[in-house]
Amino acid sequence: MNVLVRGKQFKVTDALKEYAQKRVGKLSKFSDDFSDIHVVLSVERERQKVEVTAPLSGFILRGEEATVDMFTSIDLVVEKLERQMMKYRKRIDRKRGKAQWEEAQLAHDIAAGLVKPDDEEDDDNVVRVKKFPARPMSAEEALMQMNLLSHNFYVFLDMDTEKICVVYRRRDGDYGLLEPEY
Repeated sequence: MNVLVRGKQFKVTDALKEYAQKRVGKLSKFSDDFSDIHVVLSVERERQKVEVTAPLSGFILRGEEATVDMFTSIDLVVEKLERQMMKYRKRIDRKRGKAQWEEAQLAHDIAAGLVKPDDEEDDDNVVRVKKFPARPMSAEEALMQMNLLSHNFYVFLDMDTEKICVVYRRRDGDYGLLEPEY
């Protein structure tokens, strides 16, 4: 985790910078996924303001506090961010617990014959649509892209036939190529 401290319209002293890095660095106890945490210190009239922005795997943790003392502002913003992290953790744990409970309930209902298993469902729903640029390439290049992405298939525009094709990994470990006929 890298804590970047900067001053907005004033010079940040070394002691203030070290204190901010030390206090904000304590957020690492919640997650190892923090990359660059930005701390902006500013003075507006008599208010000492601290803004912290911490990107964390899919969401942004942000806090802002202003008091008459910069050190107090830093302490308060770190406490605010810790509360946000605890709230986020509880939400994740609740979702996991709810998912486990729903899974157990579904297994019970299937065993009791109240519902059909997923493979017997009649509903076919598209749950996600993903758009991507179809770049002309060879089948070998598409295979390389598929392996780099760690996917089981890759859709591409064949540069020779100018058709949309698919390379895929077969169950036996070999590869297949799907070419449409028009």
